[in-house]
Amino acid sequence: MSAKDESDLIYDWNEVPRVVPELMFDDETLRDGLQSPSARDPELDEKIRLVHLMDDLGIDTADIGLPGASERAREHILALAKEMVGLNITPNVACRTLVSDIAPAVDIVQASGAPVEVCAFIGSSPIRQYTENWKLESMLELTRKAIEFCTKEGLPSMFVTEDTTRAHPDTVRALYTTAIEAGARRICICDTCGHATPSGTRRLVTFVKDLVAELGVDVGIDWHGHRDRGLGLINSLVAIEAGATRIHATALGVGERTGNTEMDLLLVNLKLSGQIDNDVSMLGEYVRVASEAVGLEITPNYPVFGKDAFETATGVHAAAVIKALRRGDSWLANRVYSGVPADLFGLEQVIAVGPMSGKSNVTWFLEKRGYDPTDEAIDRVLALAKKTPRQLTEEEVLAAAKV
Repeated sequence: MSAKDESDLIYDWNEVPRVVPELMFDDETLRDGLQSPSARDPELDEKIRLVHLMDDLGIDTADIGLPGASERAREHILALAKEMVGLNITPNVACRTLVSDIAPAVDIVQASGAPVEVCAFIGSSPIRQYTENWKLESMLELTRKAIEFCTKEGLPSMFVTEDTTRAHPDTVRALYTTAIEAGARRICICDTCGHATPSGTRRLVTFVKDLVAELGVDVGIDWHGHRDRGLGLINSLVAIEAGATRIHATALGVGERTGNTEMDLLLVNLKLSGQIDNDVSMLGEYVRVASEAVGLEITPNYPVFGKDAFETATGVHAAAVIKALRRGDSWLANRVYSGVPADLFGLEQVIAVGPMSGKSNVTWFLEKRGYDPTDEAIDRVLALAKKTPRQLTEEEVLAAAKV
């Protein structure tokens, strides 16, 4: 099938994407992801495997931990920083805006020979200031000292305002201006509590982009989103449209409370919209390794990478896929009943048998396993399927066919 014929088969109502050649990604799986109450801290070799997969996927940076958390954390950070020397992906670490928190990063750089970006964070919302009894003047002073220390020590720094999406514009302006004047190379907008809506995301990112333009500086804008309201992914996509140039996310969206923007789904959507040209063929492996490393199973209906994502037992749907497969047309088979082409991500369509299946399901199922799909065998399998209130297992289908 020619490229022209393919374009004729799908009318795309989606908007033509705005190409973002400078778009970057920061993987938070090994820091924010591990703050999930259900996640376990992976062993070092598991973290190293994940870092290499991030690199394969074209992810630019990875947050590899909090140096101030523990001795184990510092040991892993140092080992990961050393491992990343020679890779395209580079490390960063999260620190409070305290020189005492940032100082260990200097030692890590000296010991590893790797450039390590410091992500210095401070709460910015009125509710946080009230709870902590913080005054804006002292927050600005902490910010200035922390970023100036990074600048003096030659550490690239990103200044992070926690809970930016609930912060007053004047506070946001004051904190970012202070950090930029002290030498911050990037500033990060955080939806720490998953409060933002897409419209709020657009307004806030636009506000910060205008502030950077007003200051006349070359400073990158990051977006770090959570999904407490289920809006993590869409907010990240809107942040890109509004001008954010580096997006933070985690494998499978693992993270504190309900988690973060899903890195895998973010890359899927940007790949499908033509906004990135990353090789995403290892995304399935990245998701699998991450799942095992943090001890969290992938739910069956998880988009793209869940067990059910490309599997159907429904007769009408399966028949269409099977017709395409019998024509030897994998492009058609992966799109006729799927908004995501399975083969683009190293996956494939799966035909199963259940109570809503038809003869084509059973015929294909048996043929794929080397069995002769006789009329009698098909009838026996369908009879079992129609009285079973769930999808049949492979063993059940084959046993019924052989009776």
